[in-house]
Amino acid sequence: TRSLSITSVDQSMFEKAQGEKVTLPCTFVLSEEDEGPLDIEWVLIPADNQKKEQIIIMYAVDRIYNHYYASMTGRMQFTNPDPRSGDGSLDILNLKSADTGTYQCKVKKAPGVQSQKIQLTVLVKPARTKCSIEGSQEIGKDVILKCASQEGSPLLSYDWRRVSGTQELPATSMLNKNTGELLLKNASQDYSGTYSCVASNRVGTDECSVALNVTPPINTAGIIAGAIIGTLLGLSVLAFLVFCCCKKHREKKYEKEVHHDIREDVPPPKSRSSTARSYIGSNRSSLGSMSPSNMEGYTKTPYSQVPSEDFERTPGQNPTFAPSKVAAPNLSRMGAVPVMIPAQSKDGSIV
Repeated sequence: TRSLSITSVDQSMFEKAQGEKVTLPCTFVLSEEDEGPLDIEWVLIPADNQKKEQIIIMYAVDRIYNHYYASMTGRMQFTNPDPRSGDGSLDILNLKSADTGTYQCKVKKAPGVQSQKIQLTVLVKPARTKCSIEGSQEIGKDVILKCASQEGSPLLSYDWRRVSGTQELPATSMLNKNTGELLLKNASQDYSGTYSCVASNRVGTDECSVALNVTPPINTAGIIAGAIIGTLLGLSVLAFLVFCCCKKHREKKYEKEVHHDIREDVPPPKSRSSTARSYIGSNRSSLGSMSPSNMEGYTKTPYSQVPSEDFERTPGQNPTFAPSKVAAPNLSRMGAVPVMIPAQSKDGSIV
């Protein structure tokens, strides 16, 4: 007895890049004995057998139902709007890596029933590939050119090529296609130029480039000597500034002590009475040292100009002098030398 059969059995595995579109085929042929209603459904078979199959889209009783699988809503549709024509293929738009899985097409028209499984793998193209240089770019040194893609499904493969000069890799170069490292041993100035790296997988490629400039060794001794001299000069300037600050601080502290501290070794000012004594004593000393030869130019100091020892006494302590003869001062008690004062006679001669 004839029954319906699925004719699209040529391809059961698909590999597509993320963002692309895929058409999963499911064509069929009905027989005269198939008299029941046509029923077509697509399901996603999980990798874990413990989980249930997830219906994606279904055609039944002349209607299409596509609201079963939320992650594909708006991204899937039947290839033919009328699956009764014998084409129940499924289109998935804007593929994502999460769409990877096993899909099954089931066609039912009683008494005929047929199904077909298709494996879909969504790959990510290499993207954001970056090139870099590791090691010193000096003559005689080993230099490593690195290449890595930030995105991309495995297995990624890397290939380096030179895009300037001879456009051939140096003879001493060693390439690791899996890691993307290109080792240039004992580099010379001839190695200078632009190098390009191509990252690829089964669904796409991406590229980056880097410029290599091999130079003579740097004079490290001169750089070190200059750094040492500069450091010493900087320390000298710093020490000078610290010395100046400390000196200024000490001067300010000394001035403050001079202005505010009480000095115990400074004698008190002399009183007026002691000043008067000093004045009288000095006059008497002058009189004692005079000779008759210089008496003519000497003029007695008026008593009104001589400071009194008793000017500071209270009124009750001032002695009262009698209008009698003035007593001659006791020169011996005063500590002065007696002096003979010459007298003049009536005829003008000195006696």
